[in-house]
Amino acid sequence: MASRPLVTVQDPSKKEGHATVALPAVLVSPIRRDVVQFVHTNVAKNHRQPYAVSPKAGMQTAAESWGTGRAVSRIPRVPGGGTHRAGQGAFGNMCRGGRMFAPTKTYRRWHRKISKGQRRYAVTSALAATAVPALVLSRGHRIEQIAEVPLVVADSVIDPIKKTKDAVALLKSIKAYDDCEKSKASRKIRPGKGKARNRRYVQSRGPLIVHTKDLHSSFIIQAFRNIPGIQLCNVNALNILTLAPGGHLGRFVVWTESAFKSLNKIFGTPKTDSELKNGYRPPRALLTNADISRIINSDEIQSVLRRKKPVRRFNTLKKNPLKNFGVMVKLNPWAVTQKRRTLIAAQKAKTKEKKKPKVIHKKNKKFLALLHAPAVAPVRGPEELPPKY
Repeated sequence: MASRPLVTVQDPSKKEGHATVALPAVLVSPIRRDVVQFVHTNVAKNHRQPYAVSPKAGMQTAAESWGTGRAVSRIPRVPGGGTHRAGQGAFGNMCRGGRMFAPTKTYRRWHRKISKGQRRYAVTSALAATAVPALVLSRGHRIEQIAEVPLVVADSVIDPIKKTKDAVALLKSIKAYDDCEKSKASRKIRPGKGKARNRRYVQSRGPLIVHTKDLHSSFIIQAFRNIPGIQLCNVNALNILTLAPGGHLGRFVVWTESAFKSLNKIFGTPKTDSELKNGYRPPRALLTNADISRIINSDEIQSVLRRKKPVRRFNTLKKNPLKNFGVMVKLNPWAVTQKRRTLIAAQKAKTKEKKKPKVIHKKNKKFLALLHAPAVAPVRGPEELPPKY
């Protein structure tokens, strides 16, 4: 949806023949949710003002501990008598009227420095998310009735507006007022102590109108600023706090035609540098489809692959080379020559042993003669006969 080449310029005064403008290159940048959230968290800290408690708070008393022996804790206690304050615990952070633990200091590190490259990447990602209807809807904006996203309105319609009623009529004609009503209905009292600190109500964001007009020379801001949920921003002052409030991508943006056309000059294109940011070009993804497994398993890739037979390889991690000669050869090619020489030497020794005549030792001749002599039954003498009973 965000990569179509042309965007229609909405003009309620015309029923047919709407003009078109080319989609700026920055609106097809890669969307990095992690970068947007990191940059928004740190940029939002730069509006904080230092605060601290008084360094004397809770310590302006002459309290001393009563020590042991009175069956009470050894916390310092207020001296004197005749009042409820006498004998109360003091100084400790657990005591009423005591100091706080780790008192806040004004020299805390309140602000954060974010690199220019990260801030620009976050802004381009937030801009690209505004051109994706699914992200705009998931953020809660009511854009079901509008013509298309991104929504571009002709300058000839916005420039004559000077009254709030004319601005409301324009928003209703382009079906963008539903989001303003949703923002108005969300207004409620803030929970907690903030309601007593000059921020009593909270309200969801509505449409963001991006224009090219000067703050002091145009009536656009005066006409739109009183509509609930509406924010206005100059196209040269786009920032992450307005494009992604709360670090959430998908802000509903209503562009004026001149602001939409100037995006290429401000952020550049993949082939040309920006005119306002020195040498800057919007980031672009290296892959149009990052799902590698889907690409590999697609019919187009699988149809041209050559089917190969599986090759059996030796796994040197699971086979012992001392028992498996194939693994030993893979580790030591000299093992083939070494085994061949061993076998040849063993074969030579075996043939040599066959040719060698048998030699009988002299001491064994008498034993062999007795061994091969004919068997004769022994003659028993009278002393060897069994006794008669």
